[in-house]
Amino acid sequence: MATPPLIFVLNGPNLNLLGTREPEIYGADTLDEIAQAMEARAEELGVTIDMRQSNHEGHLIDWLHEAQARSAKAAILNAGGYTHTSVALHDAVKAIDVPVIEVHLSNPQAREAFRSVSLIAAAARGSICGFGAQGYMLALDAAARL
Repeated sequence: MATPPLIFVLNGPNLNLLGTREPEIYGADTLDEIAQAMEARAEELGVTIDMRQSNHEGHLIDWLHEAQARSAKAAILNAGGYTHTSVALHDAVKAIDVPVIEVHLSNPQAREAFRSVSLIAAAARGSICGFGAQGYMLALDAAARL
């Protein structure tokens, strides 16, 4: 039996606090709850996910490189606050052949002015934002169909 395609789901700083951190902005779902829903949807789509979270920029970069090394079908990236500051993550997304889908729970365009610039978007295949936890599912559906 063939191994199902692999999709990395990478989460940046403070996303470990989902469910308790500003639920009026980020929703009440925890990252574990989002992971469980994604696992179920991945099975339906015939793909597997490798979901990870780190508060450290270098981990996210290493994991993008690993996605390339493991021939992942795609990577879903919620870079959190690094979205607006990390040239290094932008460069890592550009450096790999794996298509990257940027995800944000909130709509950065509707928030503080400094959040309106995404350094990731210019390097990503596409971006999904403003749909809460459902954005991860939309990204998974898109990634599975690439």
